[in-house]
Amino acid sequence: MPTRVYLDWNATTPLRPEARAAMVAAYDLIGNPSSVHAEGREARRLVEEARATLAAAVGALPRNVVFTSAGTEANALALSPGLRGPSGGPVERLLVSAVEHASVLAGGRFPGAAIGLIPVTRSGVVDLELLKALLADGPPALVSIMAANNETGALQPVAEAARIVHEAGGLLHVDAIQALGKIPFDIKAVGADLATFSAHKIGGPKGVGALVVAEGITGLEPVLRGGGQEQSRRAGTENVAGIAGFGAAVKMALQALPEDAERMATHRNLLENGVRGVAGATIFSDDVKRLPNTVLFTAPGLKAETAVIGFDLEGVAVSSGSACSSGKVQPSHVLSAMGHDPATAQGAVRLSLGWSTEPEDINRALEAWRKLGNSLLKA
Repeated sequence: MPTRVYLDWNATTPLRPEARAAMVAAYDLIGNPSSVHAEGREARRLVEEARATLAAAVGALPRNVVFTSAGTEANALALSPGLRGPSGGPVERLLVSAVEHASVLAGGRFPGAAIGLIPVTRSGVVDLELLKALLADGPPALVSIMAANNETGALQPVAEAARIVHEAGGLLHVDAIQALGKIPFDIKAVGADLATFSAHKIGGPKGVGALVVAEGITGLEPVLRGGGQEQSRRAGTENVAGIAGFGAAVKMALQALPEDAERMATHRNLLENGVRGVAGATIFSDDVKRLPNTVLFTAPGLKAETAVIGFDLEGVAVSSGSACSSGKVQPSHVLSAMGHDPATAQGAVRLSLGWSTEPEDINRALEAWRKLGNSLLKA
């Protein structure tokens, strides 16, 4: 039986051997990282090493890294009313791009009446002129714009947005979960005030995330209250093994970044060339800068749920471009925000590649797509 092909890396990634080894070593430790004895100090050492590794990778200070249970929790923690910059007043409202992850669209601790949507272009990129207009019409805002979209792969103009937001007296949160390990990301270089990350998108374990806060940002209110862990910004005993795995994954992802990105882009281009030649397929956001590993496409008459099952039966794991709820494929809010009709928004398929994707994997995926495309033409 042929080996299965995994092309759903934006959903989650395989655990890197280095992350696995770091976790196994951590599981052998006894101590609680908050304890002052030798066993506790050894556990604390692993947590702080991982904190320093992530901080160095994204241009932050270790003391400004807060470990959480996941990227979703990190986003919820970031979206905190009352945040203050070094010279500005507290943010009173939240503006989020219309193509954000569901955990950002939920708005964190902001009341629904204080949340506004920032429109995007047909290519899926935030409309900066409309952002300016929204910022001018109200009190200081926290703005949340993802670095790279998880469905289309489109890169957002976060550095330009940061300048606009700061000129208006606001703060910028960047969900960089899909960016880390695929493109360079530096919180200072892009001007972000807060940024969020997730371990399992870069070869670390599931169930570990992080919020990174720029120097001088205050007013962050914890979601979880209790003990004084994470400098009283996130209560609960740290997941020492998960955090150690996160740190190891960050280190390996950053070391391999230039080579991996180039290889993924080469494979992505090969994949796109093959996809376009079948059943009138079109690729979303191919006219803007994107992640090197992501392809979101559709074709006339294509049903995402049917296509995902069809790929799966051919031994290729892909996903729909839309979020799944209770096992049912829903129209993609990303494509809807880009102005596509409901049929298109419900008919997109995402293939996302990773560091171990090989040309044979691309060939297998294209073979499966040709079968599916030919069945569409015959229908």
